[in-house]
Amino acid sequence: MSLVATVNVSQETSMESCRAIIERQTARRAPTNVTQVSESLFASVNLAKDLAARCKCKALQLTDDEIQNITHDLENVLQKIYDDLGRIPVSASGGNAYMDVLIKSQSMRRYSDADISISVVSNKPRRSFQDNDTPRLVDFLQGMYHESHEVGAQMFNSLPEVAEYIEPLYDAFFCPLTNEIMADPVTTESGVTYDRRAIEEYIEKFADSPEPVYCPVTKMPMQSKTMMSNASLKSVIEEWTMRNEAMRVRIARTALSLSTADTMVLEAIHELKLLAKLRGKNRELMHKIGVTRFLARLLDNHNTQIRCDALELLCLLVEDEEGKDIIGKTKAIARTIKLLSSNTTDEIQAAISFLLELSKSQLLLENIGSTAGSILMLTTMKINHSDDPIAAEKAGAVLKNLEKCPKNIKYMAESGYLEPLQSHLVEGSEEMQMEMLSYLSELVLEQELTIDITRSTSEILINMVRSCNPMIRKAAFDVLAQLSSHHPNSKMLVEAGAVPVMIEELFIRKVDDEPVNSMANAAIILANIVESGIDPDTTVVNKEGHVLTSKYSIYNFVHMLKCFMPDDLNLSIIRVLLALTAHAKPLATVVSVIREDHRGHAIVELMSSPMEALSVAATRLLITLSPHIGHTIAERLCKTQGQPGRLVKSISHTGRITERQAMSATLLSRLPYRNTSLNVALVQAGTVPAILSAIEEMRKGGARTSRHAVPFMEGLVGALVRLTATLYSPEVLRTAMDHSLASVLTELLGGAAGSDEVQRLAAVGLENLSYLSIKLSQPPPDELLPKKMTKLKLLKDSKGNGNNKNKNSHQQLNICPVHRGVCSPATTFCLLEVGAVEGLVGCLDNDNVRVVEAALGALCTLLDERVDVEKSVAALAELDTARRVLGALRQHRQNVLWQKCFCVVEKLLVHGDDRCVREVTSDRMLPTALVSAFHRGDASTKQAAESILRRLHKMPDYSATYVSMEF
Repeated sequence: MSLVATVNVSQETSMESCRAIIERQTARRAPTNVTQVSESLFASVNLAKDLAARCKCKALQLTDDEIQNITHDLENVLQKIYDDLGRIPVSASGGNAYMDVLIKSQSMRRYSDADISISVVSNKPRRSFQDNDTPRLVDFLQGMYHESHEVGAQMFNSLPEVAEYIEPLYDAFFCPLTNEIMADPVTTESGVTYDRRAIEEYIEKFADSPEPVYCPVTKMPMQSKTMMSNASLKSVIEEWTMRNEAMRVRIARTALSLSTADTMVLEAIHELKLLAKLRGKNRELMHKIGVTRFLARLLDNHNTQIRCDALELLCLLVEDEEGKDIIGKTKAIARTIKLLSSNTTDEIQAAISFLLELSKSQLLLENIGSTAGSILMLTTMKINHSDDPIAAEKAGAVLKNLEKCPKNIKYMAESGYLEPLQSHLVEGSEEMQMEMLSYLSELVLEQELTIDITRSTSEILINMVRSCNPMIRKAAFDVLAQLSSHHPNSKMLVEAGAVPVMIEELFIRKVDDEPVNSMANAAIILANIVESGIDPDTTVVNKEGHVLTSKYSIYNFVHMLKCFMPDDLNLSIIRVLLALTAHAKPLATVVSVIREDHRGHAIVELMSSPMEALSVAATRLLITLSPHIGHTIAERLCKTQGQPGRLVKSISHTGRITERQAMSATLLSRLPYRNTSLNVALVQAGTVPAILSAIEEMRKGGARTSRHAVPFMEGLVGALVRLTATLYSPEVLRTAMDHSLASVLTELLGGAAGSDEVQRLAAVGLENLSYLSIKLSQPPPDELLPKKMTKLKLLKDSKGNGNNKNKNSHQQLNICPVHRGVCSPATTFCLLEVGAVEGLVGCLDNDNVRVVEAALGALCTLLDERVDVEKSVAALAELDTARRVLGALRQHRQNVLWQKCFCVVEKLLVHGDDRCVREVTSDRMLPTALVSAFHRGDASTKQAAESILRRLHKMPDYSATYVSMEF
């Protein structure tokens, strides 16, 4: 393209030309007679009446701002009337000065409060037109007053047409080639003005042609291709463009506020979007006249498309800080957060785009983050990437921007999005790390939030523990103590090397080395780690290679248990020992250390701690150790001042059962039964009345709702049964008689009072008592012995059915047919007298093999050679014992159960009547069980099985006598 020279035209000459053109255009567009002007004035007056009616009808409902806006509209109507009067041409009254009147009229558009004085009932100061947040209502409605009303020989079908009428578009603005408004007007030698780009492209077409270039308008040859820049026209076009765009903004603003039709609102928003994209001044004007603030209210509109378009426009308006500042003072952020849960993808994406733009402002970060549900919804969108990848990506960008405000990081953590907190804790400055540590501490300590930490977070927290700053150390210890309670975190801490650090705090660092005592927290962290299920045999505790289960570690743990140490520290050490004793190897080491160094007394003393958790933990540890060093623990209990009285007091049931009561009762039931010293001490401390009272309360159902009720009941019964193992002690025997333990245990045998374990313990206690019945039963005088009684009568009389007044003297003495002497439930503990046989036989149907074994053990005491076995078998046969024993033998095939079942079966075969023998021998399963026991049982079981097999003629009887015959 050839170079085209450009010469500036004289400003004065160009201005004259423009004024002439504008005068011609104005003359064509403006009303030319008084009638047209009068019509325009009449429309303005009607509009003013309409505004006044609005004020009158809604006077009680309008706010001060609405009243002030209507007042300004009235001012604009008055100005319009003034303008119409100014447009009356001078020629209509015999003059010729229309151009001067028009210029004056246009200048009056920028009037101030001083030009027109209107009384307004308001305490607020009046605003000038430039400061008015409401656009010129009259300018908008002038072309919209009646759909059929025409002004300037045209109808208005769009908002830009209204603006073009108010700010007339002159023909001189258009390029003859493109018929579009010129951006850079230039004048050729022919005097015609074109847009520079259009005329240059036109001339370029003839660059290679030998023919001259003709002017597109005059059709005359262009001797010179030189063009002169029409600076004046360009300035006028630019000024008109600015005025036109400003007017379009005001008209669109008016449409937004006054229109009730969704289509008009959408058109206004579309118009504003176009104008906002053109230049920054348009956006500034929109802020100034309230468009931005009004759009925030449109986010609650019922129309989805209006909400979407409003969000898109807001995205443009908040690109500058002024727009963000305006939005920050509205409810737009909360409304936008609400739209994130919309059902339409377009609305969600528009909302997230708007939030992304807002999040670029440092001033709005806290506002966005503190809005209810914002962080939670953003994190949900980010996590659910597959649902909407675009929205998820923008949500991630918003969250990234929000991280610049530290408080938002805390909100994110509360919503389950922990990566920012942990990353800033690891990578941030020292100040940022401290702030993140304080947030983490608040989350895990005050809000008890469960947090999964990463390896890097674990390492930085462990490094903070080693800090020389006491405050940092304390905060890190507090956080680690809470975090380690979550088992996955404990395993992560082990990988990060937390165990050696905690061991150093416990075993090496002294309490007085620093003002903050970190030993308790170190012990808590270590206890949480050990309880998390790690392998203690491979967990190294120091540079020497010791592990948690080594004697070095356990020795130090045990020796740290002291009554004068803080309760929290003692509790954590016991928790460590309890966790270690769950494994066989460390259990043996703990037992060895306690036995060698006599450290059991410290644990026994800790049982009396006022801190219930510590007391329960110490008792639980003693229960764990009781199978191995039970007598040592029992002796220590007897020697410790106040014990076992405190144990007795702790199991006294009052109200809801606590874990402390349950553990105390369990300990008494687990210590060796034959420890006479402990049993005598318990009797002297009044244990039996306290236990019986608690059992009675439990049987009434007063404490069944407690989750500790079952272990408590089992412990109470076990504590009673332990006394039956030392009946050779006169003091214990007297207590058993005084409180009729046989009757108590018989009642517990029924199963209504508790679990299978209660039944088993009751059967064990009855077995112990029944063995003593043989010794305690006294033979009656010979003259009082009965002459003849049936077997069933013997059984019934043994149960104490004594309401018959014609009783014989032997019935009054309750002569027991089995023990062949005088028996009673309280003094001789006779199972027949107390009625326990029926309950024991019923236990044979239990699915728990231990209950069946204990019941068989008690029944076998009635088949001892020192009693009348024939009478015992007869009594048992009345209760269908043979069938139940065979059923138990069929269901349970354990070695220990075989031996006791075979004992009963053999006695039934030897001493039973024909019916009983037939019942036993007709059982098809019995031979199989006998053969199996003979093959796989121990020596005693084999012997019992062999004896029965011989009686069933399944094996040869080597005891028979054979006669030798010689030939």
